[in-house]
Amino acid sequence: MQRRSFLKKISAGAAGGTLLPAGALALNRDSDSPYPSPFHVKLGISSYSYWHFDPERTPIRYVIDEAARLGVFGVDILHRQMESEEPSYIRELKRHALTLGVDLNCLSTHQDFVNPDPDERQKSIDDTIRFIRLAHDLGTPCIRISAGRWGTTDTFAELMERGGIEPPIEGYTEDDAFDWCIESLEKCVPVAEEHGVILGLENHWGMTRTAEGVLRIMNAFDSPWLRVLLDTGNFLERKYEQMEMLAPYTVFVQAKTYYGGGRFYDLDLDYKRIANILYDAGYKGYISIEFEGHAPSEEAVENSITMLRETFSGYSS
Repeated sequence: MQRRSFLKKISAGAAGGTLLPAGALALNRDSDSPYPSPFHVKLGISSYSYWHFDPERTPIRYVIDEAARLGVFGVDILHRQMESEEPSYIRELKRHALTLGVDLNCLSTHQDFVNPDPDERQKSIDDTIRFIRLAHDLGTPCIRISAGRWGTTDTFAELMERGGIEPPIEGYTEDDAFDWCIESLEKCVPVAEEHGVILGLENHWGMTRTAEGVLRIMNAFDSPWLRVLLDTGNFLERKYEQMEMLAPYTVFVQAKTYYGGGRFYDLDLDYKRIANILYDAGYKGYISIEFEGHAPSEEAVENSITMLRETFSGYSS
């Protein structure tokens, strides 16, 4: 009888849509009810959180271990952090992730289409196509892509002092740069569709410093295979207004945290407000923690998970 009673409760919960896998987050924005709303998202970790371009790379396998230990669902792999692109390495990452119940949910890559030299742009196109195929082999459904920037500032610190704004190369305009980005992606989007990998265009300085810039590129394509990857820490002004603009097109979220002080800058991010923006847009995907502070990574990532779990009020564990 106890077993029957338990099964009835399970069936009722499933019919009412109230069951969530362990570790999922549900936002009850307007209610004190203990039952989750239809807004379900999953937490993950970006491997960058454990490696900030230090000389010694933190292994991706270690980040998968941490995701499993902390009870989150996915790992967003930073390509530059990978030890290899060899098939044997890829197979081992997939096997290890599967045995621990962790999704490899995104491959974060770098490219730069803002270059007047067509040969240099072709190199970025070739790299992006290689990343698409690599993501397919990894089983990751999304890659993060960057549009690129002029490179007319000497250091990243100088770029931040300028608010992320760079002057164009002499003799060229912003329109030229957008045209180069769009022309380059015209060669990449069909390959992404062929391989079943979504290109997530990140708001990441340069041509995508603003939501308007991201949408100018994305809207040049009538394709569901080019969407938006929203980074909560890459808008230096009008943060929430710009997030609202991108949220309806977002397929993946990287959530910045800065415990111990930011490595490059600090932003005071209101994650309850961000959660409401995502709720209103109907977002149901991953929120991947991208810790970028000076605190020890293991401690800071765990604190980030706790903070986000508390922010999404329907979750308890």
